[in-house]
Amino acid sequence: DKAKLDNTEIHDANAEDEEVAAEQAEDSDASADGDAPDAIGELEDRLEKAQEEVRAEHDRYTRLYAEFENYKKRSSREMQEFRKFANENLIRELLPVIDNLERAIQSSDTASEGSCILQGVDMTLKEIMRVLERFNVQPVEALGQPFDPNYHEAVGQEESDTEEDNIVVKEFQKGYLLHNRLIRPAMVIVSKAKPKTETGESGQDEHTDENA
Repeated sequence: DKAKLDNTEIHDANAEDEEVAAEQAEDSDASADGDAPDAIGELEDRLEKAQEEVRAEHDRYTRLYAEFENYKKRSSREMQEFRKFANENLIRELLPVIDNLERAIQSSDTASEGSCILQGVDMTLKEIMRVLERFNVQPVEALGQPFDPNYHEAVGQEESDTEEDNIVVKEFQKGYLLHNRLIRPAMVIVSKAKPKTETGESGQDEHTDENA
């Protein structure tokens, strides 16, 4: 009988344990069911945050790429400008030499036109001008042109019967362009039109009447 009683107690204890385990399992399932929406919401929040970070990094990359491309273009333009005008100082130093050669030719008299010295000076001047032309150096057009303060420097005025006001009538020193950029203005004299006298027919008639 004692053995039967022990078996009954063990059986009852096992039954209680099974009931407790079943209740715990039910509670766990209920808790899991209740926590499932919270877990999904948390995952969605983390996903949205990760997507925002990806978008921010993409925007940052796009801006950096655009800035780098602009930097490359700007650097390329600056390098081209540097190469175009790298010889500017040297050319400026050569311009007085050209001026002196031109003055030597202009001041020569008719008797010396056939001299070897004058021919040599003329050939030297032409060769220098050819070299400068290869480096895109061009003289500024001045004589007969309207005065332009961007390219001409007026050093005086001269009355003229044939020209209108502000026409270049004399050039003291040539101006030069390097790649269409002014490196020295032309020193010029501009015209000043003489005032026209107004006689008029009426004046002539009055003079005739007075004589009569």
